[in-house]
Amino acid sequence: MDSLCIASIFGNIGLGELILILAVLLLFFGAKKLPDLAKSLGKSVNEFKKGMNEKDDKATDSEASKQDSSSNNKDGSGNKPAQS
Repeated sequence: MDSLCIASIFGNIGLGELILILAVLLLFFGAKKLPDLAKSLGKSVNEFKKGMNEKDDKATDSEASKQDSSSNNKDGSGNKPAQS
């Protein structure tokens, strides 16, 4: 997601709204659970980003291998040229 899209979803959140959200989270989860919750959220975001990067890398690798194989078979025979 683009940062512009995220900003348009949440709008302009001011300091008062952030304090209110943090206070509600503190009431729901307690002071002891809140750091663990933030740590697990950070790990999950990192795993998601890593997965998205791997997906993009696989897509570019498969496109590159398709282009390589098509450039190797220019004679139209469908056979791969002999490699020494």
